[in-house]
Amino acid sequence: MSKQHCFRLDADKLCAALEENGVIAARLSAYERRDAQLDFLRLIVRAFNEDSLAAAEAGTGVGKSFAYLLPALEFALSNDQRIVISTATITLQEQLFVKDIPLVLSALGKSVKCCLVKGRGNYLCLRRLGDARIEQSLDDAENEQINTISAWSGETKTGSRTDLPFLPDSALWSRLCSESDTCLGMQFCPERERCFFMALRREAANARILIVNHHLLFADLAARHEGAGYESMVVLPPFSRVIIDEAHTIEAAASSFFSKGWSRLGINRALSRLYRQRGIMKSGLLVQLGWTVQPGASLSASSAKALDSAIPKLIKSVREAAEKADKAALSLCGTEGLFRFTQAYSNQGTLTQPLEVLQKTIIKLCKRIDKMLKNLNQEEGSVWEARAILGRLESVAELCRAFLEFGIATENSDMDNNVLWLERQGGSERYGDSWVSFAVTPLSIGPILKDALFQANKTVICVSATLSTAPLDGTGSGDYDTMFRFWADRSGASLADRELLYGIFPSPFPYSQRTLLAVPSDAPLPDLPEYQDFTVRAINGLVRIAGGSALVLFTSYHALQNSYEQTAPALEEEGIRCLKQGDDDRSRLLEIFLKDRNSVLFGTDSFWEGVDIPGEALRLVIICRLPFRTLKDPVFEARRELLDKNGRSAFMELSLPDAVMKFKQGFGRLMRSSSDYGAVVVLDGRILHKRYGKAFLDSLPETKTSIKELDAVLRDLEQFLY
Repeated sequence: MSKQHCFRLDADKLCAALEENGVIAARLSAYERRDAQLDFLRLIVRAFNEDSLAAAEAGTGVGKSFAYLLPALEFALSNDQRIVISTATITLQEQLFVKDIPLVLSALGKSVKCCLVKGRGNYLCLRRLGDARIEQSLDDAENEQINTISAWSGETKTGSRTDLPFLPDSALWSRLCSESDTCLGMQFCPERERCFFMALRREAANARILIVNHHLLFADLAARHEGAGYESMVVLPPFSRVIIDEAHTIEAAASSFFSKGWSRLGINRALSRLYRQRGIMKSGLLVQLGWTVQPGASLSASSAKALDSAIPKLIKSVREAAEKADKAALSLCGTEGLFRFTQAYSNQGTLTQPLEVLQKTIIKLCKRIDKMLKNLNQEEGSVWEARAILGRLESVAELCRAFLEFGIATENSDMDNNVLWLERQGGSERYGDSWVSFAVTPLSIGPILKDALFQANKTVICVSATLSTAPLDGTGSGDYDTMFRFWADRSGASLADRELLYGIFPSPFPYSQRTLLAVPSDAPLPDLPEYQDFTVRAINGLVRIAGGSALVLFTSYHALQNSYEQTAPALEEEGIRCLKQGDDDRSRLLEIFLKDRNSVLFGTDSFWEGVDIPGEALRLVIICRLPFRTLKDPVFEARRELLDKNGRSAFMELSLPDAVMKFKQGFGRLMRSSSDYGAVVVLDGRILHKRYGKAFLDSLPETKTSIKELDAVLRDLEQFLY
């Protein structure tokens, strides 16, 4: 990276805005000066001024958004440089764009062009909408949605799905949204002047602050790293400075982005886009294009009626082959709903023949359609889209080949750097209506992110409430390399040959006065038969005392279901409403929970983080088990095996720090403001009786504690709350 003279930020001047009489304080009610926030801001300033990498753990309540927005906005304005701010959640994106950035700019009396950028799949494609209106669906309800979207398209300024007055069917939206491989571009698209996505690109190109999500950021970084270059528009306009909020999710988000996969549903959706039939009615891209002509025939109106019977038969064959492969994969997934391919599972057993048939049938179909498309105008929108769908089907065939060859792969195979796995989706093994996703995930994300993110940009600032996994040392200074090692290694930050600045900025919330951490000393180890009965008794007693306002966190849906079934009836009799993950949309469950203070919410993975429930709505968090990843998790299991293979401790380097980080996230659900109060109760005996349990306790702020038998814990909880 070439050095370039930049206007240096003045940390003292920026900190003054966050002092008690500062311009930010003047726009906020009940403002309190926070030393941790000012120290955090100084680290951000240093990262910008020195073109450095920085990793910062800023506890809940520090005010991290203002602490990085002030330097970012000032730097972008003073140096006319673009800064990308990436988040993991839509909620934080919208908070930054709608609330925080306007407030900071108003306080500074300055103006900086900012743009909220979503993936192009969020935007309506007017050309595809026009094609859908002409074609008309075989489904009346779908036609009604198309007509409604068409009317809306003339009124909306953004074309964003979130602005629609209703939630469109996902399969229909996939036919109407903007997609890179179906886009005709500015040269050929008849709707180029009205295109919503192109308008967004123009707006982004003129902006100096871009608010994006991690997936979009990785899409841009990957394209640039693979040869698109760093000086032109790719997914995003060119940039060299990045702030990543919620950075503890980097490895998971990057693993998801760089994974490849397919499912029976995806194949059927692609085939239906090409051709579908109900009775004598036919529809689809190939019908629009007159694909039914015999190969080599002219495209006259009369010959367009002539049917090439091979196409419908081949499409039917691909559907049948996908169905058989799906059924064989379901049998491998078993009760856990997961299956990982290993060298020990050679030739993929029952999957071999179905995958071979699927691969060959897809190739045969693609060749047949490709031969016909060559006779058509290649600049025609429907031809372009049909070719894009063929490309997707061909990628499925390629992934089938990867699964077929994995069992006979050599040690030098590219597949050694990937995890091949299956996951049951929808329904369940017991109730049916399930399908399987076939996935190929990189074994290690760190080297990819090192090159694409940390080496390629001048400033990269990673921020989260949970990045460290080891306690401060006895002096209180802490060995930051050790404390951040897990995150830095997994994300690739430690691999970069550049200085990495660290900082831990503790929450200002009064945990020591307003939080009770309780661990029943008689809690059994989770693998003992009496553990479930103990958990049920504890949940009943704890939630009754709290009168609801409780979040109960589990590490598996199976454990959640068992505990819910054994506790809900008795709690409901006490007038405590019981809500369970899976019974409704996540956002609606949270909305109900927020409004009903006499409710308890049973949740698993997605409720451990990103849940903001302030005030009296949440006074009790129950952590049933320490959040160790199940060894059934295919990708996690493969990464553990790689560490063991290299003579390292998978437990100490991966399983334990991963669990500690998630534990801190779960604990963090309780206190969302300085006036909140309540208790966190851990029902897992390992936290007291295993040597590694201390790592979990040491990761938390100082609180009031109750480490006694359950009956005494219940009394302490009642006294603390009331």
